[in-house]
Amino acid sequence: MSQKNETAVLVLALLLTLGIVGAGVWWFTRNGVNISNTLSQKTPEPASNVSLEDRISFGEKTLIPGEIAPAKKEGVQAIAAKSYDKAIASLQAFLKLRPNDPEALIYLNNARIGTSQSYTIVASVPMGTDPNTSLEILRGIAQAQNTINTSGGIKNVPLKVGIANDDNNLEISKKIASKLVNNPQVFGVIGPNASDTTLAAGTVYNAGQLVAISPTSTSVKISNFSRYVFRTVPSDFMAARTLANYMVKTLQKKNAAVFFNSQSNYSQSLKSEFVSSVSLEGGQVSSEFDLSQADFSAAKSVERAIKQGAEVLMLVPNTNTQDKALQVVQVNQKQLTLLGGDNVYNVKTLEIGREQAVGMIVAVPWHIEGNPMSDFPQKSRQLWGGDVSWRTALSYDATVALIAALERNPTRSGVQQALLSSDFSASGASGTIRFLPSGDRTAPVQLVKIVPGSRSRTGYDFEPVK
Repeated sequence: MSQKNETAVLVLALLLTLGIVGAGVWWFTRNGVNISNTLSQKTPEPASNVSLEDRISFGEKTLIPGEIAPAKKEGVQAIAAKSYDKAIASLQAFLKLRPNDPEALIYLNNARIGTSQSYTIVASVPMGTDPNTSLEILRGIAQAQNTINTSGGIKNVPLKVGIANDDNNLEISKKIASKLVNNPQVFGVIGPNASDTTLAAGTVYNAGQLVAISPTSTSVKISNFSRYVFRTVPSDFMAARTLANYMVKTLQKKNAAVFFNSQSNYSQSLKSEFVSSVSLEGGQVSSEFDLSQADFSAAKSVERAIKQGAEVLMLVPNTNTQDKALQVVQVNQKQLTLLGGDNVYNVKTLEIGREQAVGMIVAVPWHIEGNPMSDFPQKSRQLWGGDVSWRTALSYDATVALIAALERNPTRSGVQQALLSSDFSASGASGTIRFLPSGDRTAPVQLVKIVPGSRSRTGYDFEPVK
């Protein structure tokens, strides 16, 4: 592709992006029912000047960036003043208008507890830098908390949930971990989100003997990393094997090019596992392109991949490099088959990729239409007013696992021993929850395909591959 054509394509993609995102944000703000909650398409930098105290909340402050609606603000201020009846009334009024706000539902349930006895867990999420993903995770936690507390609690003791904003930052996540380890009221942590962050904070949780269950960290390095670090999401090994098998056996294609971020543990992990898996299936990865390079060119990379015989483009961006991966989708113009890791599974891919992304196969741990026998999809739709993502389902599962462990033995050591017990099991959104001694969960991977559709309100949807 010539430089002139490359520039034209990228300019067109940018204009489409601005128009689509602007329209999407307007629609979702106006209607108030967006399960992806696309608050910001740009990834902000971590706010390093924010104090640790301002990063953790049990309801006395909101951590979601942007303006706060008056009713929610009143509820938060009432919790800070320990006026729990007023907080309950204000947050209930707010949730009637915005039923899809998980932070508000968590704070409402905390306000109902007031000063009564409770068991406390904390969610460590990148609210400041990736609010969309954070809200997806919090929906699962909020749903599990709401379900257990409205049905009598954990042997009559309600569950309190705190939220910590770690910004997906290694140093911040370690400081938050230290703070939580030193708080004897905290029995477990849900998170962190990114594999790098989980590995960094995991050293602190391990030393402090506090259980952390990540619903979203997939790096193979987390397996056997710590006796206190668990996850409800399958490792990259499972996703890579499933994608490689589909590529070679079903698509009958043998040559792939991979786009990844060398600075991301998740991206490196999935890339390496995919390269190995394709080789085991009898294929090859003929070229690798680092999305983190300053001089990365989507057009030149796709052109080079084609020259080297690639039939498939495997996209493994992390959050910071997703925009560059979506440039690859636009430039490819549906010439080569597209595969993607679970980070590609979000509304942004549908909004920006649109017709050029149709047919892309993505490996995810769970899909809302993947198990017709589960009652979780119906209950989550009733609660949130729309479909939820795999991040919500696996965050729900992580919370359910902690609840089940607390029912067995409500101490820090008791929670850890319960999760590692050979007879431990809990019923979650994505089936039975059991953990291997490595901290991994035994669970399959679901392949989904991007198709035209109306469920996401973008004109395109992720649908399970039959």
